[in-house]
Amino acid sequence: MAGLQVLSSGPSRAVVVLSVTQVLGWGVLFYPPALTMTHIAADHGWSLAQALAGLSIALGVSGVCAPLACGLIDRHGGNLVMAFGALIGALGLLILPLADQYWLYILGWMLLGVAMASILYDPAFTTLTRIFGIASRRPITLVTFAGGLASTVAWPVTHLLIEHGGWRSAYFVFAGVLVFIVAPLHAFALPRHAVHVPAPPVAGAPIPAPAKIIPPNGLPFILMATGFAAHAFVLSGTSTHLLAILQRGGLDAGTAVLIGALFGPAQVLTRFADFMTGGRLHPLWVARVSMALMACAFILLAAAGFSTGIAALFALMYGAANGVVTIARGALPLAMFGAVGYGRVVGRISRPAQILQALAPFALAYVIDRWSDQGALEVSIAGILLALACFAVLRRPT
Repeated sequence: MAGLQVLSSGPSRAVVVLSVTQVLGWGVLFYPPALTMTHIAADHGWSLAQALAGLSIALGVSGVCAPLACGLIDRHGGNLVMAFGALIGALGLLILPLADQYWLYILGWMLLGVAMASILYDPAFTTLTRIFGIASRRPITLVTFAGGLASTVAWPVTHLLIEHGGWRSAYFVFAGVLVFIVAPLHAFALPRHAVHVPAPPVAGAPIPAPAKIIPPNGLPFILMATGFAAHAFVLSGTSTHLLAILQRGGLDAGTAVLIGALFGPAQVLTRFADFMTGGRLHPLWVARVSMALMACAFILLAAAGFSTGIAALFALMYGAANGVVTIARGALPLAMFGAVGYGRVVGRISRPAQILQALAPFALAYVIDRWSDQGALEVSIAGILLALACFAVLRRPT
């Protein structure tokens, strides 16, 4: 009972609130296009590339807005920024099924881009860092537990909504989730405290040495931003095209969705392992190990084919790797550059990542159309190897 009281009051309440809103935010903003895009294109008579352009524009807008949104959270807290972001996202979701002209469809996705920059992982991590300061890795890990289940919930739910009411009704439901659940939780339930300051040490106790940090610029910043950007490219391309690739490889739609749903439990499992070890492994090593595992997953799928067993093993390996790289994305800038100005630094790191996320659906669609699904997997392998090389070269502060 005491534990529940701690989680429902004080700074720890932020972990509970953001755990809920990250599942819902990712579930309604990021994952549905993998299942809705073909229906949108068919209903409007557009090409798949035209429909995907909306998602790419949203991700590009998110990259442009990320430094501003995270900077505002640094100064004012997450309550208003994340609440308004959810409402803007709801408006965008309402526009999509009602848009009878292409420019209006694009406008809806632009609003969704603003929402992504305001309510997904980077603003959530910034909110936690503002509350907990340098001790934010544990809260970040706890929030990513829940966020890791977003695909497990979103893809089956989206599939059911489309089957029973069509893609338009799915987006109406998603808009309601943002208006009636996500926005109120951000506005009224998130703590409004500034950085949590630990109690002063007991007299006579040794004072721990301050963590070594470096300025957020130069080669270390470039390597970190490039590594996370390369990962973001692969994540976006995989989320958009993988289910279709599996279906073209011989799996039926239901099996492909079920395999995609394995991502979530695999992500949560590795995040739980990081939590149980107390985050002893430095975030830089977390990034290196996760990129190596992810490279192995893509190489396995490219080399062994698209059987149900291989696809399931790929999903588990990919999900496990992505689970901890998400922790690294929040914890590595904190460990390398410190808590002061964290939101602005994360926003700057996020910008190239979001731009490459925006390009990924188009780039992989071009590779698939021009060459093959195998070619798309090979491009993904190249992206992951680039990320691995960046994190291998990057060094901890000395």
